[in-house]
Amino acid sequence: MTGNHKDRSITRRRALAVTGGTVAAGGLAVAGYQAAFADTATTTAEEATTASASASESSGCMTLMASVTEGPYYLDGALVRKDITEGKSGVPLMLRLTVVDATDGCTPVKGAAVEIWHCDAWGYYSGYTTANPGGSAPAESEDGSTADDDTYLRGYQIAGANGAVKFETIFPGWYTPRTCHIHLKVHTGGQKEDGTYEGGKVNHTGQLFFDDTIAEEIFTLEPYSKHSGSYTTLDDDMVYDGGGASSGLLTLEAVHKKDPSKGYKGFLTVAVDPDAENTGAGSGGGGGTPPGDAPSGAPSGSPSASASS
Repeated sequence: MTGNHKDRSITRRRALAVTGGTVAAGGLAVAGYQAAFADTATTTAEEATTASASASESSGCMTLMASVTEGPYYLDGALVRKDITEGKSGVPLMLRLTVVDATDGCTPVKGAAVEIWHCDAWGYYSGYTTANPGGSAPAESEDGSTADDDTYLRGYQIAGANGAVKFETIFPGWYTPRTCHIHLKVHTGGQKEDGTYEGGKVNHTGQLFFDDTIAEEIFTLEPYSKHSGSYTTLDDDMVYDGGGASSGLLTLEAVHKKDPSKGYKGFLTVAVDPDAENTGAGSGGGGGTPPGDAPSGAPSGSPSASASS
């Protein structure tokens, strides 16, 4: 094991890793998610995403999603689950991603396993909770949550016949020198086993990005505001290439336009080649080589052990 990765035999928060737990003071409870992100109505953003996909089909489909490095914080063994928060505080984010086959008229990729991972509101990743996020931030251990140090804000969902998956999470924070982002892998050919996803291959490794205006407004709120320093905008980010949706830029819809603390819904159609393979490891993934996007104090190599399930 290299760098600051924690010894997996010692963790302060094991009990609620799978079931989620409760949110620390100032956060949103599970009931709050249900109220804020009810699935009973089709939103304007969802309709726009569907219309965009339909238009792409008639014109020979969309451009393949840009592949980039997986970065230095990937861990094997993430859990298959919709809610990945584990009690981490932050502005709620309901993420809906639709995986389509860019080589076959944007048909949905049934059974695609979508894996995401991202930092918490102060810039810390599970598995690397002592890596300095840059600027000035409280220690990760001061967040007051019950989250498991090895598994929070990581997870898989497996697409149904429509190619869509949904995650309940929080708006990510930031760390130097990166803009706000979520890491993404699309797997096919494997299966759910022992609470995680095994086998198959990685078709796409990418990152999801957020509009600067929305991100900067959220970072003025608690608990994000406890992390001070210089935030990197999209134009200055080392990975985002300005390509919009095909480069991972999410469509965002506020739950309550006058109160961003109530949360956002994020949408994106992810166009992949199910026959391709791109793990994003090493220098072949594009967008800079690991650990070029790591905060100071981060490990220079990959973990030697997978996340506990």
